[in-house]
Amino acid sequence: MFIELRKSLDGISQKVLTDSLRSMEEDGIITRTVYPEVPPRVEYALSELGESMRPIIKSMEDFGQHYKELDK
Repeated sequence: MFIELRKSLDGISQKVLTDSLRSMEEDGIITRTVYPEVPPRVEYALSELGESMRPIIKSMEDFGQHYKELDK
């Protein structure tokens, strides 16, 4: 859900998060599902394309963690 996602990303504004999510949706990286509830509930998930990027993102995370350790 949007609010949970925003809380997990410290320091990001609502506008920047909304713009980023819209861009990723347009690029086919995530899917967006809106539930007709009051208040409306929106869920985001990785698309098949987004899932295929997991190994790349994991490699970048590993590199960053390794670099951070070298900096100590």
